[in-house]
Amino acid sequence: MATRTRPATDTANGSSSGEPVRSEARERLLSTASGLFYREGIRAVGVERILAEAPATRATFYRHFPSKEDLVVAYLRGVDTATRADVQAAIEAAPSPADALRAIGTALADSLASPEFRGCAFLKAAAEYPDPEDPVRQVILDHRAWYTTTLTDLFAQVFGDSPRRGKPEHAARHFVMMRDGAMSGAHLDGAESVGAAFHRGLEGMLTMLH
Repeated sequence: MATRTRPATDTANGSSSGEPVRSEARERLLSTASGLFYREGIRAVGVERILAEAPATRATFYRHFPSKEDLVVAYLRGVDTATRADVQAAIEAAPSPADALRAIGTALADSLASPEFRGCAFLKAAAEYPDPEDPVRQVILDHRAWYTTTLTDLFAQVFGDSPRRGKPEHAARHFVMMRDGAMSGAHLDGAESVGAAFHRGLEGMLTMLH
């Protein structure tokens, strides 16, 4: 689906119930940081830049986010929440699992041509956080695991009991590979061309692998 930067509920600096301390200042900081991180890169944007553009004081920042890493985790959780909501909406609105996969693919292809599109937030963050033990990296891996599992379930329904049944998990990983390529190559090869290639690849999977 399209990459978005909507803030989401997280547990950084949260209350005793596990919910974050909600405030206008927190939402402003998270919204400002999310836009900057997505457009310019995470490590390229320092806390002082975020404070200046929010605007907010350093004390306010650290009251809501004990570290920049906590803010980065909140940013990626926001993208994750938005993506999950979009995928679930596509599934619920589609008349069949195959149509759900097409809807997910169409939303992805459409996002490539958006003026705000700067690639996949998770792929970009992964390049900046290579340590597999880093909390930021864990958010990325959790998101991709959910995405692949969701696609696997849909492909399993599409393949059904067909004698030509493929392995749903292989189809899901093929979809993710095409998605990653589209997200990375759209700016180089043109959104329209890449989007069309993605659609052809998905239709091939739906019509030939079951």
